[in-house]
Amino acid sequence: MLAAAKYIGAGLACSGLIGAGAGIGLIFSALIASTARNPQLRGQLFGFAILGFALAEATGLFSLMIAFLLLYS
Repeated sequence: MLAAAKYIGAGLACSGLIGAGAGIGLIFSALIASTARNPQLRGQLFGFAILGFALAEATGLFSLMIAFLLLYS
């Protein structure tokens, strides 16, 4: 019974990866759209996009870490 609860909890914790994937897609689609509108700001926009990517990826990694903690503790 406890093992089943661990698996269910880990699966629910991994649902945070959905948000991280959607966030990364939105970040880079906005980068492409804004670079198409103003190509001179490409370098500055790319720096902001990489920062946003890192923050969105961190949320996904945190949810994955929680899933592993639920499984192996």
